[in-house]
Amino acid sequence: MLNILAASSVGQLLLIGIAIVAVIVFLVVAAFLIQFVGLWIRAYSARAHVGMLELIGMKLRKVPPTIIVDARIKAVKAGLDLTTNQLETYYLNGGRVANVVEGMIAAKYAKIDLPWASACAIDRAGRDIVDAVNTSVIPKVIDCPAVASGRTTIDAVAQDGIQLKARARVTVRANIARLIGGAGEETIIARVGEGIVTTIGSAPSHKSVLENPDKISKTVLQKGLDAGSAFEILSIDIADIDVGENIGAKLQADQAEADKRRFQAEAEKRRAMAVAQEQEYHAEVQKNRALVVLAEAEVPKAMAEAFRNGNMGIMDFYRMKNIMADTAMRKNIAGEEGQDGGAKRT
Repeated sequence: MLNILAASSVGQLLLIGIAIVAVIVFLVVAAFLIQFVGLWIRAYSARAHVGMLELIGMKLRKVPPTIIVDARIKAVKAGLDLTTNQLETYYLNGGRVANVVEGMIAAKYAKIDLPWASACAIDRAGRDIVDAVNTSVIPKVIDCPAVASGRTTIDAVAQDGIQLKARARVTVRANIARLIGGAGEETIIARVGEGIVTTIGSAPSHKSVLENPDKISKTVLQKGLDAGSAFEILSIDIADIDVGENIGAKLQADQAEADKRRFQAEAEKRRAMAVAQEQEYHAEVQKNRALVVLAEAEVPKAMAEAFRNGNMGIMDFYRMKNIMADTAMRKNIAGEEGQDGGAKRT
């Protein structure tokens, strides 16, 4: 009897344990599924059916179900046939699903043919597809130079040397077909700036540019600056143009200053050479004077030798002294007369 009671109590405990485990499993499963019920109801009410198994699969694949469901609801409401598999696959590839769907909806309302593959390619190229579609409908104005560059004007010099400072506004429209691989706004700004500089630089006078600033716009537009870009240039308007410095005169002044310094350097070089040559002449004079002194030192020796050999007498010596004194007197007289004469001439 005791064995029967013990067996029945063990069976009851086992049933209670199984019931508790089943309740726990049920609660866990219910808690896991409850997070998808709201999304499933929202998609079903919007007639954008997304299966419960698809929602669970998204969770397991680490794809946010909310993003996919919201994107599908928007697409279905706008009449776009986009499956959850397309949306989920593009999200797994790193795409911005919400942006692509919004861009396709905007393109549909703007009556622009934009397939899913093209929209994904544009988004993967780093373009804001919504802004691109809006720009294709409503033209966009680009400042040249760009505000982010820190410059306020594009500076160029006409052929008469006068600097002109211009600021332009470029009206563009996005070309959906060239958004993939096409150049962006930076290229448009650079090309327009180059065209403005070239046009002003080729003008014979700055006055002609000031009188007809529309010549800049016409010349730049004729260059086809939007080739290979993601935009179509509609117009280029010169918003402002001012006269800057006289660059030509400044360059001439700088050139004259450089020439002056060069000539001064050459003159200093010639002066230094003349001074050096003068010093050489002085040295040569001193050398010759030394030779004269040496020669004069030999005279007494020669006279003494003449006296010893009897070739010269005492009267000859006095006669020579008188001649030397007479010569010195004549030199002194001639020097005084020269000085007097010079004074008289003055």
